[in-house]
Amino acid sequence: MAPRRPDSAGAIPKQVESPALSSPGSAQLYAALDLGTNSCRMLIARPEGAQFKVVDSFSKSVQLGAGLEKSGRLSRSAIHRTLQALRVCQQKLKRHNVERMQLVATEACRRASNGKSFLARVQQETGLRLDIIKPQEEAQLAVVSCAPLVNPGTEQLLVVDIGGGSTELVWIDLRDVAPRDRSRAIMRMHNGFHCRDGNAPGPRVVDWISVPLGVATLRDQFRDVEDDSARFALMSWFFEENLAEFAPYKNEQSRDGFQIIGTSGTVTTVAASHLGLRRYDRNKVDGLCMTSDEIDLVIRKYLALGPAGRRRDPRIGLDRQALIMSGAAILQALLRCWPTDRLSVADRGLREGMLYALMSCDGVFKNGLD
Repeated sequence: MAPRRPDSAGAIPKQVESPALSSPGSAQLYAALDLGTNSCRMLIARPEGAQFKVVDSFSKSVQLGAGLEKSGRLSRSAIHRTLQALRVCQQKLKRHNVERMQLVATEACRRASNGKSFLARVQQETGLRLDIIKPQEEAQLAVVSCAPLVNPGTEQLLVVDIGGGSTELVWIDLRDVAPRDRSRAIMRMHNGFHCRDGNAPGPRVVDWISVPLGVATLRDQFRDVEDDSARFALMSWFFEENLAEFAPYKNEQSRDGFQIIGTSGTVTTVAASHLGLRRYDRNKVDGLCMTSDEIDLVIRKYLALGPAGRRRDPRIGLDRQALIMSGAAILQALLRCWPTDRLSVADRGLREGMLYALMSCDGVFKNGLD
């Protein structure tokens, strides 16, 4: 599998509208829905100062991409599960009278031969119109969502979004941006990877890549390997092989001024295990900083537990236990290439990026994030 890049560097779409859309109001609610290979997630929020406040949410493991690696199609059972979840989302949108929204589908629908016909059925049965976004749009949204976690002292930033069907990496050079402006400069990248704020120096995207391997697709590639440790090692090295076209690959990188921000269920699960949480707490996980050694220790404990032990571990959870080792293999490969003392854990992703972008385009943030 070769990593893929689109040909152009366009900005993310400003919105996906419902059929009847009035002009944006100050108290209007916004919604963002991300239909991925493994999960269906939605946030409904209102702008509040320079951020937003979530008023309702939805998250369900639908395993839309189950069997996709072998058949190239979305299965009947996966479609049924996903339609059920999307009906719940439609009811929430109707209950809250949401009119400003962006609803997107990612890798599973990009790759499936029946992906477009499935989304046509979704619109027919639920009234929801989902757009299949390109890998670069997905990467931009992940970057924007992580902007609040960028440290002022960060000069080289790697944002990693480990999804169910693909993994996006974006390397950003922030040396030309004043330290106090770095987080805000990243936020403005909802307009595109090569945007500028007037004549002021901006972030420079050194390179970005979308690797068509995520926690579900990588697991499926090595499902026939019975030995747990061997399967993990093969997954990790196979993922690293797919980084060869990424320009910063194998570049020596000083730990000073270098930050990785990881956004995915894998990263948040590893963080919860590191903290020893019996019950997941977003306030303790989001923004947590971990070192390569701390992450490696958690992964070693996962391997020592074995499949049966991981299924019983409350920090991993039943939804995540089947995918945690493929995600950990991706994470280990990244840290093997770029060790760091500052990996920031982001319990945020495409949904938050879409909300920031929509609200910025409408100019509803009081402190002017646009």
